[in-house]
Amino acid sequence: MRILHTSDWHLGRTFHGRVLDDAHATFADHLVELVEAESVDAVVIAGDVYDRAIPPTDSVRLLNDTLNRLTDRTQVVLAPGNHDSAQRLGFGSALFRPSLAVRAQVAEVDQPVIVPDPDGGDGLLVYALPYLDPDATRGVLPALLSERTGEVWADPEDSEEPAAGEPAGPPQPARLARSHEAVVSGALRLVGQDLARRRAASRTRVPVVVMAHAFVVGGQACEDSERDIRVGGVDSVPSEVFETLGGSAVADSSGGLDYVALGHLHRPQEIHLPQRPSAGSGASARPRLVYSGSPLPFSFSEAPWPKSSVLVDLTAEGVTRLERIPTPVAHRIETVTGTMEELEGPAFDYAVGAWVRAIVRGPLPLGAPARLRQRFGEVLAIARQDDGQAPRQAASVTRAADPLEVAHEFLHAAAQSEPTAAEQLVLTQAYEAVLAARRSA
Repeated sequence: MRILHTSDWHLGRTFHGRVLDDAHATFADHLVELVEAESVDAVVIAGDVYDRAIPPTDSVRLLNDTLNRLTDRTQVVLAPGNHDSAQRLGFGSALFRPSLAVRAQVAEVDQPVIVPDPDGGDGLLVYALPYLDPDATRGVLPALLSERTGEVWADPEDSEEPAAGEPAGPPQPARLARSHEAVVSGALRLVGQDLARRRAASRTRVPVVVMAHAFVVGGQACEDSERDIRVGGVDSVPSEVFETLGGSAVADSSGGLDYVALGHLHRPQEIHLPQRPSAGSGASARPRLVYSGSPLPFSFSEAPWPKSSVLVDLTAEGVTRLERIPTPVAHRIETVTGTMEELEGPAFDYAVGAWVRAIVRGPLPLGAPARLRQRFGEVLAIARQDDGQAPRQAASVTRAADPLEVAHEFLHAAAQSEPTAAEQLVLTQAYEAVLAARRSA
């Protein structure tokens, strides 16, 4: 069986004010062509298909068109990420065509999408975990675990001894610990119970994929790209939970997972499980844990990392092939660093026409932004860097800030000198003119 793993499309996102609809449309065309060329049996999309819970109309149209084209050709399995609204993304999922499965409900984590093999049998099981927010799911999972695995739950935090002579009140609902590890582990124990039952009833071993949108320990994030998902100060999930199925008692007898299609981190990477002592012959194989990464760069810090989707072949023995397929680059993105004299010299001709971040070493003269735009064209960010120091970040401006003081600080930072009396007068006159125009409007 062959799957195409992708995630973190972030439809509706902009890049420093530049709309990315054309780049997303180019990626969608590429994905459809790849499915046809590689005879893909299933496309798995591991969360953050949208950039926000209520996406722009154009983004909804693009997703609708892309899913229609993909499901005409193959099975698609989609799970929401932390940027998506699970309720909106999963609305009407019971009415979707059979080749589209959107798994947005916690209660569905142990209901696999069964991808048929060429003979019509079970070729692949795909368990899709939506993004599991601890605060929203820690109270839901215990009841499911009790019902489906026989686990017994009691929450000592909520238990309270009745006063003498008073009857005991109704039992408080059990809750998992307030952490990503706890809720993902709970969901995986549900998966393990279902998988063990299916494997025990089958004569042949059917490969298994789990989709998850989470920050797995060992993963490397990109600066200013992924949204913070910390709860209680912790945002990560140990990689081992995917091998032990969250500490499931039936992890070994279930035969284990083969591939974990991860979403959330935008950098393409594979998470390697910690070494373990030699296991007996009955131990299950170790799964491959892979982030596809985002198909487009959404920040300058992401640009150096090639973007791709992951083509995976699976058999009864597990993963037999894993190949990253580069995604098309609609907009070239470059960061150039040097003095103003160096940046205007021929050494940086390669960046002309790209979307540019300019880091200027040393003085940043007045008029530098206009000169840099004339030099490169699309200059989307400018920072100044003192020798041996990191680029200065933009200052925070609030409603309470004095506009004249903000302008004074800007000129001081940009020109590395105090504004002259003449410059201060120009700023004051300009500010007063704006106030006068506003009053007369």
